[in-house]
Amino acid sequence: MDLPVMPPVRPMLAKSAPDIPPGPGLSYEPKWDGFRCVVFRDGDQVELGSRNDRPLTRYFPEVAELLRGALPDRCVVDGEIVLVTEHGLDFDVLQQRLHPAASRVAKLAAETPASFVAFDLLALGDRDLTDAPFTERRRLLETILDSEPGRVHLTPLTGDPEIARDWFTRFEGAGFDGVMVKADDQPYQQNKRVMLKIKHERTADCVVAGFRWHKDGQGVGSLLLGLFDDEGRLHHVGVASSFTAARRTELIDELAPYREGALADHPWREWADAAAQAGSGGSMPGGVSRWSGGKDLSWEALRAELVAEVRYEHLQSGRFRHGGRLVRFRADRTPESCTYAQLDEAPPAELHEIFGTPVAK
Repeated sequence: MDLPVMPPVRPMLAKSAPDIPPGPGLSYEPKWDGFRCVVFRDGDQVELGSRNDRPLTRYFPEVAELLRGALPDRCVVDGEIVLVTEHGLDFDVLQQRLHPAASRVAKLAAETPASFVAFDLLALGDRDLTDAPFTERRRLLETILDSEPGRVHLTPLTGDPEIARDWFTRFEGAGFDGVMVKADDQPYQQNKRVMLKIKHERTADCVVAGFRWHKDGQGVGSLLLGLFDDEGRLHHVGVASSFTAARRTELIDELAPYREGALADHPWREWADAAAQAGSGGSMPGGVSRWSGGKDLSWEALRAELVAEVRYEHLQSGRFRHGGRLVRFRADRTPESCTYAQLDEAPPAELHEIFGTPVAK
């Protein structure tokens, strides 16, 4: 492979913003919920590179084959691998594609084929486009991408912040993360947070039913969160993490009163068993799954009496899609009040709406 931009490429990144900013010279795109992927094509050679330099080609052979028919012979394209279902984008199913067995990869490629959404062009022919403004890169991308084979898409784009706000609310139910904002004159800067991302955020009151120690052994690394269903069963819905070093230490003392006798009547008592954890496929708080990368997921039980207000982005398959963040503990709330009923779920939207007629700038 001999291209003007060679792998590995560290994709251009974004920093969070609280709202969609208006103003001239800005472009807006939907934020996709999938695997970031930089595609390198040189003739018959196609490589799919990930955000963390982990090759994705072996996991998505059907995407590589699609792109041979959708891209010119020599180019480098930034985009996202997504899994489209009738209910919207499904990240949980997409994750299942990262399987070590080639036979399993081939089976899943046939059963749950992935799609590719292109949103930037880094090289074309012998030309390195990373120093060109975004508007030029986008214009060229529109001319080279052939979506006729299907499952290859050009991301929608608009210069109207009101349209972007409509996307932000209307397409959340289809699995979209939010909205991206790019400066029209911005060159492509690898591994730099020069874009903006506006993501959905909500809060929920959750039962704190356990915790994990931080990987360095100094303090609490994450809180294990639960919500009750209509039958009164406490489900593990995710974790709250990303504490400062000082906060990790403080949490040791704050959680101490709930550790004594925690397993006696704990709703997740059987999950403390090592054999049960190993066979859980990751559905238990201490379960070992193929996504854990050998990490120690052992956990300490807490009496299910403490309630925490947690900030989260969205729920998928009954669990928080990303790790939550602790807002505060709620002494005024009872564990029994922490149910799924409090969560505001966005209704699903049909994906063909966002892949309809492109919005003109």
